[in-house]
Amino acid sequence: MSKYGPTRGEHLFRLIFSIFGLGCIGVLFAVQGVPRGPGLVEVVGIAGAFFGGTFILSARALLRKG
Repeated sequence: MSKYGPTRGEHLFRLIFSIFGLGCIGVLFAVQGVPRGPGLVEVVGIAGAFFGGTFILSARALLRKG
């Protein structure tokens, strides 16, 4: 464990934030439907990768420290 890395609380905040972000993307699709064109790449590609990656990395870190 690195003494300069994020704390358990920071990882928990990141996990909750990423779940909220992924939930917002899900609500967007449920309300608006799947967008067509370049907006789909932006919403799913960039935002999904960011929130999904944050979720995976934070969950993995919490499971290791726990």
